[in-house]
Amino acid sequence: MKIDYKETTSDLLKRIDIHNKFGSRDIDQWMLETLQLQKGIKILDVGCGAGKQCFSFFNFLSGDCDITGGDVSEELLTQAKEENKKYNQRVGFTQLNFNKPFDFPSNTFDLLSCCFAIYYSENIPFTIREMHRVLKNGGRLFTTGPMPDNKKVFYDIIREATGKPIPPMPGSSRFGSEILNTIRSLFSEVKVEIFENPLVFESAEPFVEYTRASLSEDRRLWISLFDDKSSFKQVMTQIAKVAENRIIRDNKIVMTKVVGGIFATK
Repeated sequence: MKIDYKETTSDLLKRIDIHNKFGSRDIDQWMLETLQLQKGIKILDVGCGAGKQCFSFFNFLSGDCDITGGDVSEELLTQAKEENKKYNQRVGFTQLNFNKPFDFPSNTFDLLSCCFAIYYSENIPFTIREMHRVLKNGGRLFTTGPMPDNKKVFYDIIREATGKPIPPMPGSSRFGSEILNTIRSLFSEVKVEIFENPLVFESAEPFVEYTRASLSEDRRLWISLFDDKSSFKQVMTQIAKVAENRIIRDNKIVMTKVVGGIFATK
């Protein structure tokens, strides 16, 4: 299954910023508390983007760790490497396409993390087999993604504004089913934890800003709603009207992020 998708740095960072401003819970803190990382650990972060997770792990472990981040996007890797200067280049970053064999020996890492990325794999069994291969015996896989009921109000508003069905989303349509089942078939112990984070918008503007970044970032997934700049602008105008009406009616929009964390032991 080929996912026609291209992540853009500005839209991704905009969404992260809005999560931080309007959410009531910190997903990074939840990850750290749940993972219970030990100093001296060797970590590979697959789909590392601009390095957010790598630096979170590094700070939590006070630098007593060996972390490598890999991503297919040169643009995001450039940002990660720039940020890495603040850490005296102590985090490693490398080009990594999880649709191809990983350029690492078998049995190398204690932990492999893959946050909000695995569902863009063209071949889920292949990607997860590679993750399994590079982990040491007893090593852990940690991956996150949206569950089927993630951001329900977000999709409800888009559906109401456009009168069109929501196209299948790679995350919510694959993470809790195909991806989870494949991990269960390969790893000895698997558990799922759920993280919920309500984002409360008391005006329509930040919700619309979030939606604009989301549709722009994942624009190739939304071609049934728009296919050029003009139609995108029209869709966003319709969404803004519905969002404003929701604010008038309810005084706020509450969009709950529902994220699954899969923890698996080799």
